[in-house]
Amino acid sequence: MDKIILKDMKFYGYHGVFPEEREKGQNFYIDVEAFLDLKKAGETDDLEETVDYSKIYDIIKNINENNKFRLIERFAHIISREILSTFRQIDWVVVRVRKPDAPIEGEFEWVGVEIERFSNEI
Repeated sequence: MDKIILKDMKFYGYHGVFPEEREKGQNFYIDVEAFLDLKKAGETDDLEETVDYSKIYDIIKNINENNKFRLIERFAHIISREILSTFRQIDWVVVRVRKPDAPIEGEFEWVGVEIERFSNEI
């Protein structure tokens, strides 16, 4: 199956369980893989035959700017739901949300979640 990939999108958001996370905010990095048939777009070179990835970006930006999620699991779920409900041609989506500044005592590069959702689940 073909896919459209958006990788390492960076957003500043106010998501987290702790009050200081929701007040101070932090960076979140998001990856999306949207699985769909891209054959016709490849043959025709027509944007109407694919999904405009800038619109996927805009969906994520809007979700980030208008919400304060306690859990990144919820953040990822809402992103996947909005993408699948907006673009019916997408069969399934993988969403990764990474949080490099999670409030953990210790050294780590990031913590995160990865979810996979299917169009027949919305």
